[in-house]
Amino acid sequence: MKKVTALTSAVLLGLSLSGAAFAQDTIALAVSTLDNPFFVTLKDGAQQKADELGYQLVVLDSQNDPAKELANVEDLTVRGAKVLLINPTDSEAVGNAVAIANRNNIPVITLDRGAAKGNVVSHIASDNIAGGKMAGDFIAQKLGNGAKVIQLEGIAGTSAARERGEGFKQAIETHKFNVLASQPADFDRTKGLNVTENLLASKAEVQAIFAQNDEMALGALRAVNAANKKVLIVGFDGTDDGIKAVKSGKLAATIAQQPNLIGSLGVMTADKILKGEKVEAKIPVDLKVISE
Repeated sequence: MKKVTALTSAVLLGLSLSGAAFAQDTIALAVSTLDNPFFVTLKDGAQQKADELGYQLVVLDSQNDPAKELANVEDLTVRGAKVLLINPTDSEAVGNAVAIANRNNIPVITLDRGAAKGNVVSHIASDNIAGGKMAGDFIAQKLGNGAKVIQLEGIAGTSAARERGEGFKQAIETHKFNVLASQPADFDRTKGLNVTENLLASKAEVQAIFAQNDEMALGALRAVNAANKKVLIVGFDGTDDGIKAVKSGKLAATIAQQPNLIGSLGVMTADKILKGEKVEAKIPVDLKVISE
């Protein structure tokens, strides 16, 4: 009986130690939504790098809900995460989640979208302003100055939507575009389809559509095809579906990010923080125009 008790104690001790090691080596990733292929690729990049460096990566889906995001971060602090990687649902609302991490002395790294409040050690993202202008410049290259355009906006309150819109605004002013409409479709393919259908009914003269992500661009493409119109469509992100649509001649272009690299850099930056190394406050990830 004593041998059995000793063995049981040893097993429990081993489990306790492995649990402590798990906590020590855990990096958390809170993603705005895993319904979007872009963020799935970002998560995959983070997972691949975590596996390579020997970290446990705990991934939670915020489902585009700031309340869910907050609950996720509270859960991650209980799990003993040592660094929080977060792709915010909303740049303002995420401040509450960042504050929780700050209070628990968990370093925060934002991915793709920034946080308007709280202490963030590093922000890893593409230059969305430059990307928005690249999209407008491409339209001007194809259609010339004064083109009649529609913009499909992302989720209001996200830094990505705000910055891509700012970059496109610069192109509008430079190329004197006639903006027929600029409406949110929340980075969602179905909403991109529905909003575009409604706009085409009253803006039949549109020549080009800039969608602030590929999902909305692909939704807009369906609406344009259903209406039997010829409209130049430019997306943003460089997702697999977006690039396939470009290569098949359906989308004119996509401003390609590297979500895999954003996720990978997130884990690499977390690794440096845990080793006590200095990290940059802003880490840019290159963009490029992908066209036929």
